[in-house]
Amino acid sequence: MKDYQAYLIDLDGTIYRGEDTIESGVRFVKRLIQKGKDYLFLTNNTTRTPQMVVDKLKGHGIVTDKDHVYTPSMATAEYLLSHNPKRPVGVYIIGQIGLWTEILQRPEFEYREDQPDYVIVGMDTDLTYNKVRVATRAIRNGAKFIGTNADLNLPLGDELIPGNGSQCAMIAVASGQEPFYIGKPEAIIVDMALKKINRQKSESLIVGDNYQTDISAGFNSQVDQLLTLTGVTQRADLQDKRQPTIVVNDLDEYEL
Repeated sequence: MKDYQAYLIDLDGTIYRGEDTIESGVRFVKRLIQKGKDYLFLTNNTTRTPQMVVDKLKGHGIVTDKDHVYTPSMATAEYLLSHNPKRPVGVYIIGQIGLWTEILQRPEFEYREDQPDYVIVGMDTDLTYNKVRVATRAIRNGAKFIGTNADLNLPLGDELIPGNGSQCAMIAVASGQEPFYIGKPEAIIVDMALKKINRQKSESLIVGDNYQTDISAGFNSQVDQLLTLTGVTQRADLQDKRQPTIVVNDLDEYEL
């Protein structure tokens, strides 16, 4: 088996399921640390700040720091700054604390409801008609539409709840514009994550439980993939599909 040097690791379904710990995932991360491998937790969740992710991981038995967390909120901020030399960049934001904090802690951004340069949409469990209306108006007036991720649904206990992709779909229909997505399965976030840890695609592995996001991100970015069957995707779901590089029942099966 290839000796990978860097691992981009999903969280929900890989390390934990809601409040429940996936012990094989925790042991996997501890083995990576013992072996001195580079790793980065690559999540599609924009509702938490990096420190909140670190705190949650600590509750599941993993001690890490903010330098080992990368979110679509971070990728969105960096992407927009790299494409906009003119400052400040006007933004209208739909989302929660993780997205708001990441964008507005940077002085290069300015929050605007009128004539923003960008409408940035992340998961918002308090989404209102007025927020959608403001976003739609701004996009129709020329603002560029950014979606932090395209997840249509999210697991919550025994149900699937609407995800950010569903929110973006509503705004896309109302505004007549499709969003430009940043998070998994897009290659953008993978490329930026590898840049953060200064690693090449050829020496890296994406680890996750979701074929549509984690594994497809690997396909799209040409990074090898490790699918663990501890979350969303099961073996039957792989029939007649492009196969991941590696498939395991749980991460205890993966040998470093």
